[in-house]
Amino acid sequence: MAADNNYSLGPVPTSARKGVASLTMVMLGLTFFSASMWTGGSLGTGLSFNDFFLAVLIGNLILGIYTSFLGYIGSSTGLSTHLLARFSFGTKGSWLPSALLGGTQVGWFGVGVAMFAIPVQKATGIDTNTLIIVSGLLMTATVYFGIKALMVLSAIAVPAIAVLGGYSVLTAVDSVGGLEQLQLIQPETPMDFSVALAMVVGSFVSAGTLTADFVRFGKKPASAVLVTMVAFFIGNSLMFIFGAAGAAATGQADISDVMIAQGLLLPAIIVLGLNIWTTNENALYASGLGFSNITGRSSTMMSIINGIVGTIFALWLYNNFVGWLTFLSLAIPPIGGVIIADFFANRKRYKDFAKVQFQTVNWAGIMAVAIGVGAGHFLPGIVPLNAVLGGAISYLILNRIINNKVLATQPA
Repeated sequence: MAADNNYSLGPVPTSARKGVASLTMVMLGLTFFSASMWTGGSLGTGLSFNDFFLAVLIGNLILGIYTSFLGYIGSSTGLSTHLLARFSFGTKGSWLPSALLGGTQVGWFGVGVAMFAIPVQKATGIDTNTLIIVSGLLMTATVYFGIKALMVLSAIAVPAIAVLGGYSVLTAVDSVGGLEQLQLIQPETPMDFSVALAMVVGSFVSAGTLTADFVRFGKKPASAVLVTMVAFFIGNSLMFIFGAAGAAATGQADISDVMIAQGLLLPAIIVLGLNIWTTNENALYASGLGFSNITGRSSTMMSIINGIVGTIFALWLYNNFVGWLTFLSLAIPPIGGVIIADFFANRKRYKDFAKVQFQTVNWAGIMAVAIGVGAGHFLPGIVPLNAVLGGAISYLILNRIINNKVLATQPA
């Protein structure tokens, strides 16, 4: 039952496709995340007013274009990221991106649970472990209902976050004497613009690679592109602005600290909870799809197992896993680059998923990810963008060399 609802091992049928409004709420629920507010806070205290907006708009435009390609592919095929990976990595080769993507999302789920519990404990005095268990299990319970739960939860959370974030911005602007005064605030420790741009793109390039998991439910590819651009270009930009305005006015980058300083303790807890709940719900849902591809089991069952694991290890993940997750965030963008490159080079293969004969392992895909990681790490410029382009370009070259005979038998 649950596997059918999530279509974890096949394309989403036309009868199960959703409208633009529902998908927009789901995607905004993904991008409306406290971590983006905190990143916005760091940018707000490190950049001038004009440089901040330039970094946010350019960075989120890059992010929006990258994820829109994946959204178009997801809606065109009805396939999850992990099933799409079978085309470019092979049946068992796709386990690598599934493990990286799924494992990262479990890690971020655990970190998210702790990110909620720790500030709430400071504000209320309730035991941290109790808060972790209760909030972690609640977040895990709602993932049982799949994409429908994401839609309902996001429909509540997105407007609430928008209202509270907007109120915080207005309060911050008013506290410094108006917008003109906010524009005049100069950072005490200036941040390099290229670093700021990398922070904006890097903030969501990992989750953005999973865009197809959500917009594969879209009725039309053009609508999926629109939804994705709205979520990443507009939604993520709003989160940065919400975080930056309060940070510039108060000198504190943490949105929770900003709202508490503004006398908004209860709204701060609500915003933090809704922010993390919607994004964690998306993370568990996506992780279930990844491990379903590896095990062949129901994605719902895998999501619930992942939620329990993430909850049990939440504090450990929070204290020890962030560095590892940062590495994984470098390893993930090339996967998106490879998937995009293969689709547009061999799109006729994608017309009928049930009839495709996949390779067991396509080494061109595996090698391209490694080259993409190297490009992101060693080349100058925007790290995630270099990783995506490095993966895509090297895949097109390597696939032509390694799989020349296989490509020759495919329809022109």
